[in-house]
Amino acid sequence: MTGYRNFDPEIYSRALNLLVLFGDESLADALLAALADEEYGCQAWAATGCGILRLQAAAPVLIDLLRHPDAFARESACEALGEIRDPTAVTPLAQVLDDPAEHVRAAAAYALADIGDDEAIEQLWTALESPRRPVRAGYLSAALARPATKTLNRLIQATSHDDPEVRFWAARALGATGDDRAEELLTHLAAEDHARVRTGAHVSTAAKKALKTLRNIREHRRKARARAPRG
Repeated sequence: MTGYRNFDPEIYSRALNLLVLFGDESLADALLAALADEEYGCQAWAATGCGILRLQAAAPVLIDLLRHPDAFARESACEALGEIRDPTAVTPLAQVLDDPAEHVRAAAAYALADIGDDEAIEQLWTALESPRRPVRAGYLSAALARPATKTLNRLIQATSHDDPEVRFWAARALGATGDDRAEELLTHLAAEDHARVRTGAHVSTAAKKALKTLRNIREHRRKARARAPRG
């Protein structure tokens, strides 16, 4: 790993993909060197490795990579920053929510959810409630569902928002929380809220899909409990 320039970049990138199996802090210096090496061509994989090892020292370089011309490198940087959970990355990640590539925007949203502090969650809300939100904002909805203990009450309030787009995605997020308290509200939306969003879908449709998701999560949890050994 330390002499990475002695190897073809493809071979080195394959080795980095196995870091989850053999990686430890002894590789930190080598990873940081590869992460900063703009000529070698493995910055995206080095970013992933830094995320796996949660190298805090990598955060400044990863933040710089959010402006990399290659979308894969930007995506990998987002994912690594989410793993590292460095709060200094919140504002740069929020800027990436406007990235031209949808998969990069999604990676930034999930990274903000993983960081999960108040500022990160607020940035996700701002993006969801913005008139400039993407037509397909499912990743924002899914990201807000991740820290459910912090967002559940606000998601419930958002189902009464004036903007049907916000109600639509709030409903989808509520289903993904798997929280039983959402079922009655989603049932009401499924029956009553027929407002359309930009795609032509109805809020009620989002609520029906959310109910299905909610019940699937609940059933999965029930089966997991049944399989768990009893002490």
